[in-house]
Amino acid sequence: MNEILEIIQQWIPVHVLIGITIASIIGLVGSVITIPVILVRLPADYFDTRIPRYWMKDRHPVLRMIGLVIKNLVGTVFVLAGFIMLFLPGQGLLTMLIGISLIDFPKKRLVEAKIVSQPSILKAINSLRHRFNKPPLILAPDR
Repeated sequence: MNEILEIIQQWIPVHVLIGITIASIIGLVGSVITIPVILVRLPADYFDTRIPRYWMKDRHPVLRMIGLVIKNLVGTVFVLAGFIMLFLPGQGLLTMLIGISLIDFPKKRLVEAKIVSQPSILKAINSLRHRFNKPPLILAPDR
């Protein structure tokens, strides 16, 4: 085991490894706390592609643009953190799903619906929602 650590330390300094470890622990704790809160607060029809969604529709255009930029930046951080969590401790797929939900891109709703319609993910989300007396997610019939 010491040999492996020595090989790793040749490429990555110890202080960077410590930083990665601390960031991983913070990411794990943060995702365990924030992701369930977000998934429980979503409306049951949030991932239903038949229902249109508008974000800050009734706001001033400048405020809406600033909000969209911030929302996309936060979403990008979540996607990157989720990708990292695929290899480190944390809820990688669910974190990426939250990030994808925040980012605006063409056909986003279909990508979200495809991810959420995966049986293991849908079951995990709906069991969490059930614990907090929230209705299960509603998906379009073709999902």
